[in-house]
Amino acid sequence: MRGAAVLAGGVMLGGAGQVLTAPGALAANEPRVYTRSEWEARKPTQTPQVLDTPPDHIVVHHTATENQSDTSRERAFSLSRGIQNWHMDNNGWVDAGQHLTISRGGHVMEGRWGSLPNIRDKRHVVGAHTADHNSHTIGIENEGSYGSAEPPALLMGALTETLAWLCTVYGLDPRKAIVGHRDYNSTECPGDKLYARLDELRGAVRERQSQMAARLEMMDYAEIPQEFRPSYPPLPRNERVERYYHGPVLGDGERDAG
Repeated sequence: MRGAAVLAGGVMLGGAGQVLTAPGALAANEPRVYTRSEWEARKPTQTPQVLDTPPDHIVVHHTATENQSDTSRERAFSLSRGIQNWHMDNNGWVDAGQHLTISRGGHVMEGRWGSLPNIRDKRHVVGAHTADHNSHTIGIENEGSYGSAEPPALLMGALTETLAWLCTVYGLDPRKAIVGHRDYNSTECPGDKLYARLDELRGAVRERQSQMAARLEMMDYAEIPQEFRPSYPPLPRNERVERYYHGPVLGDGERDAG
């Protein structure tokens, strides 16, 4: 971990892209995240594993579902229930695989059991969203399919706020920590259009953080093991199209069955 300097009335970006935060800033800048109880989640069949070691990357996904015009909160809650049901009933997992879900209307929802309180505590609930990398990454599902369609502004705005919050909580440099699913696994996820906007997102997240008059301990990227860094595998040919499918989510050594 490396310290960062406070600049009177604002923030100083130093060294390896250091960003700042102050006591109380984490809670003040937390986006509105609807809890599992609010969208009426089922109980997990087993309690997911919780690690004291914080994540070092945030993986952006799309849900591979239709691009709905309904942007209501009710639709967002229905999406979360649908994802959880599919993951538990079809895949046989203990719970929903992702940590957070963002709807096309910009509603942010807690996914896997314990995600929200453990993020606040700078801990990590092991999910099921990126094969062979679930122990050190947070997964965000973004409603829709973005191979040829642009993600809507409401979703992108909520994603920016959510990423800024997560990077601040965990002391991550958004330029290095924010990645797409395809950066780790051979998949088209999160779609060409959303993937092409990740650099824009990284810049917007840094700008959002610079607005937080704050002080922050930041993770040095040199400390992250090489095997935890993106490997940028080749894109697959003719990846199957299926509701809620967005590429490999569990590796051979990872099990999430109840």
